[in-house]
Amino acid sequence: MTGDHAGLRAGKHCTHWIGGKPWTGDAERRGDIYDPATGQVSGTVDFASQADVDEAVATAKLAAKSWGRVSLAKRATVLFAFRELVKSHVTELAALITAEHGKVASDAAGEVARGLEVVEFACGIPHLLKGGFSENVSTSVDSYSIRQPLGVVAGITPFNFPAMVPMWMFPLAIAAGNAFILKPSEKDPSASVLLARLWAEAGLPDGVFNVVHGDKVAVDAILNHQGIAAVSFVGSTPVARYVYETGTRAGKRVQALGGAKNHMVVLPDADLDLAADAAVSAGFGSAGERCMAVSALVAIDPAGDELVAKIKDRVAKLTVGPGNDERSEMGPLVTGAHRDKVASYLDSGVRQGATLAIDGRAHPVTGGAHGEANAGGFWLGPSLLDHVTPANTAYTDEIFGPVLSVVRAGSYAQAVDLVNGNPYGNGVAVFTNDGGAARRFVSEIEVGMVGVNVPIPVPMAYYSFGGWKASLFGDTHVHGTEGVHFYTRGKVVTSRWLDPSHGGVNLGFPVNS
Repeated sequence: MTGDHAGLRAGKHCTHWIGGKPWTGDAERRGDIYDPATGQVSGTVDFASQADVDEAVATAKLAAKSWGRVSLAKRATVLFAFRELVKSHVTELAALITAEHGKVASDAAGEVARGLEVVEFACGIPHLLKGGFSENVSTSVDSYSIRQPLGVVAGITPFNFPAMVPMWMFPLAIAAGNAFILKPSEKDPSASVLLARLWAEAGLPDGVFNVVHGDKVAVDAILNHQGIAAVSFVGSTPVARYVYETGTRAGKRVQALGGAKNHMVVLPDADLDLAADAAVSAGFGSAGERCMAVSALVAIDPAGDELVAKIKDRVAKLTVGPGNDERSEMGPLVTGAHRDKVASYLDSGVRQGATLAIDGRAHPVTGGAHGEANAGGFWLGPSLLDHVTPANTAYTDEIFGPVLSVVRAGSYAQAVDLVNGNPYGNGVAVFTNDGGAARRFVSEIEVGMVGVNVPIPVPMAYYSFGGWKASLFGDTHVHGTEGVHFYTRGKVVTSRWLDPSHGGVNLGFPVNS
């Protein structure tokens, strides 16, 4: 296996995984894979056609028939084996993520660790699929509930977490007895193929887990395919809406998690050193390319000036450099086009009245193979816009990069109104030492995930992840018990086993007795 994994790390050519092995066809189209730290093409990835998706679905459909009949104990055994294999390959997975996404190695390893939490939760599938039983609901009649797999399900995942977000989906789907088709981002596809190899090594039957790479052609083929029963998606709000509308129109069950504008509200009584640490960590970790990143810091007077000063002091000490350099705390952005778009908000934000307190374009980039600056990569350092108004596009848009906007609020009520008035409702945090204020905030705020003195309130795997409003399309969040329900259908059975002394035929309408 070592040689195969080394080939993946080189990123020379990434292809689909169908039926328990790499695809051997000839792709009509391919895309480039970049090293964000250098800006250079490091490999190519095959793009799936409609026919390729058809092949994956046919393979998955055949595998689902037998996998869905495998005992819960056996499925759990495979899940446990997969868990151990992922744990033993964290370094390899992190290296692939760093090479293609750009995030620093420690962040990439942390991503894999958070994904493993869902694998571990899915290992408890015998308990998670327990139904209910009621004896003697009517005379000699028992009733019970069970949950059964859907068949073939799919996941369409973003570039920012090429291991964690897929692992939010496929462990529960597979544990519940489904076959899974993953369409990862074409920007960083290699981690998904390594995960597929680890599934095979864990003993998962061929065809239960498949990977198809590509762009909108592959996405549309998945959304419209009648052989796929459900689709999970994480990405921007416009695409999430498209996925939800297209998938449901085709008769599918869809959960589509969209964009975010996550606020961090800082009350004047908060520990401002703790708040500043949190703002820098949550705003600039993974170069701000997180759906749970803090992008709007709401400072309630008079906390703003001191808080901004503390953030500036911390940002000046951050090391920006290649993700494979252990000194680096923040890496590059994923593509040149995305870097340019994110950087454009610094100028447009100032034109719309904000103050550019920190210009990340001037932040030094260090490291590299020979110690030189990596000027060719997709670099933008931590940036801070202060005195941003709610009308500024730096506030209204999901920037998805290392740009933190500071909005000043005159009161707690004004801050809550600002957050609740935002079209997104993914994550929010409040920093305060007042327990009553925190409790009131948790109750009043219209957001799906709330942190109290916690800047990135990502739930543990046994709870479910998802937002409100334009951050979610569909009825269920991912992983946790909602994830189990998404990938299964409920069935209620009412049974009567008559004893030999029953009273014979009765043509009357059945009633409880």
